[in-house]
Amino acid sequence: MNPPAANRDQPLGELIARLTALHPDRIDLGLERMQLLLQRLEHPEHNLPPVIHVAGTNGKGSTIAYLRAILEAANLRVHAYTSPSLVRINECYRLGAASGGALVGDEELRAALEHCERANAGAPITLFEIETAAAFCLFAQHPADVVLLEVGLGGRLDATNVIESPLATVIAPVSMDHTEFLGDTLTTIAGEKAAIIKRHVPVICAEQSPDAFAIIEAQAKRMHAPLYGAGQEWHVGVERGRLVYQDERGLMDLAAPKLFGRHQFDNAGLAIATLRALDTLKVDAAAFEAGIVSAEWPARMQRLASGALVDQAPPGCEVWLDGGHNAEGGRVVAAALGDLEERVSRPLVVITGMMASKDASGFLANFAGLTRHIIAVPIPGLDHAMSPDRLADAARALGMRVETLGSVEAGLRSLARLAYEVPPRILITGSLYLAGQVLADNGTPPR
Repeated sequence: MNPPAANRDQPLGELIARLTALHPDRIDLGLERMQLLLQRLEHPEHNLPPVIHVAGTNGKGSTIAYLRAILEAANLRVHAYTSPSLVRINECYRLGAASGGALVGDEELRAALEHCERANAGAPITLFEIETAAAFCLFAQHPADVVLLEVGLGGRLDATNVIESPLATVIAPVSMDHTEFLGDTLTTIAGEKAAIIKRHVPVICAEQSPDAFAIIEAQAKRMHAPLYGAGQEWHVGVERGRLVYQDERGLMDLAAPKLFGRHQFDNAGLAIATLRALDTLKVDAAAFEAGIVSAEWPARMQRLASGALVDQAPPGCEVWLDGGHNAEGGRVVAAALGDLEERVSRPLVVITGMMASKDASGFLANFAGLTRHIIAVPIPGLDHAMSPDRLADAARALGMRVETLGSVEAGLRSLARLAYEVPPRILITGSLYLAGQVLADNGTPPR
């Protein structure tokens, strides 16, 4: 999918705009264009380090963050390709090195994208497809021990699904999202995700609804792929605030993840299960703990402690940022807020902007028991964003008190006129596009 509007003002913005113009649609799932381009590029995907391929609706990025942090703690070199970017396209590409990974630099990324552009020779291709081809070119040029590859959308027809023999397939929680592209039932969506499963390649699966798991299990059987399912072959839980993981190889009692929220224990467990299922990667217990306590993933229940936007909020406020945008994403964020409320009680204000294709009612319903104060804002620079008025109507239908304002900054400033006995807890949420704009405006982009 296209990167956030914040990319347009970056050094690569002109190139990205030119590549975007190669296809009339933002999303057009299919493998034919990708396969043709890779053929013209002499198949860089055949020269990659071993690949761990990650699909799912929610938690893909966090799981990759844990995988990368654990592997780097084990002194392994790790490339990672994730999407979408929040502020700069460079965030999608992390190149591994002996001293830890780093985002690809502007000039090297420009060279890879222009190389793909020349090979494509003006043929129709989506931006995500050409970005993915550039990732393969970059990763084939740089030695590493592992490539962490995140599916962009779905799985079956996603541009990343040209990898024929990954080291492992990982499926994070599957829920309803992108129904206009993936189907309007959970089983159909699960089928799209499960289609990345390859013959004889181990599948490590997060806890799923029974219907979704049945689809994944059936596909694994068809492909003769060993299946390691949460709650069956492995278990993760919280005991006395610590992460406790268990599988047939034994029990691990680890510190809590750095990333906040009960769902992050599940994401960390999925990463641990993946690495313990792979005999080819040697990771000791110390690396598992070091990784889960150091992993970072921006805009996922991220506390913004300082910055230009934070300064607009009333003194003493907590400001949190999360890119959740579907009903299940809203559920896990609401649960995290409930945990915060139990620790330190504060009134909650939700500042939200969403894309027009999203289920605003399903997302906001998760917060109905936590707050009655919603501020609906636009997402700047995106024609396909939901209007604040439409978002406000969804909130009112849930019995929430809502107002519409022109920006996140205006929303933060507006809180100064309210007489709170305790400075409020503020959540900015509803879209990764909005989250990217917030990080850019706050002066705290991902690094």
